[in-house]
Amino acid sequence: MFFMRIIAGMAKGTRLKMVSGTHVRPTADRVKESLFSVLGPFFEGGWALDLFAGTGALGLEALSRGMERAIFVDQSRTSLETVRSNVKACKMEDRVELYCKDARAVLKMLKQRELRFQLIFLDPPYQKSLLLPVLKSIATSDLLSEDGTVVAEHASREHPPETVGSLRSYRQLTYGDTTITLYGT
Repeated sequence: MFFMRIIAGMAKGTRLKMVSGTHVRPTADRVKESLFSVLGPFFEGGWALDLFAGTGALGLEALSRGMERAIFVDQSRTSLETVRSNVKACKMEDRVELYCKDARAVLKMLKQRELRFQLIFLDPPYQKSLLLPVLKSIATSDLLSEDGTVVAEHASREHPPETVGSLRSYRQLTYGDTTITLYGT
């Protein structure tokens, strides 16, 4: 049976619930493990933003590894309830904000709050062509901290631009039909 878990940090080993149905494509544990070995295994504070959160696995992994706070965004109520359940299982309720809204609308709101994020996870549905528009919104919103990283997960057949506004890709990690492109400023 397939299940996901928190791989390292304070919530290590916590099993995460999956979103029912087939509309969510969770990031596999082996991909998470590889990704976090590239990003840095542990963090000293900072904020994470998990857009198109699905189960919340990436943002929760970042919190478990030392991020101070995380904001989870997903338009699906089912996904957001799964995130809420996973946050509770990890005992991180006091460190998160949840929004059941369109990612671009939340980006505008966060810009008004003048928040800055060390990590922004971006994993939109592959078939909806949202990667580039949301990357553009991130670039123009000034939400990424100076030393921050945008983690853009997409189909391997997709080739996002190397530069999107102030964002520059600096590394790609490919795992079968999934590729993660890392952007910084």
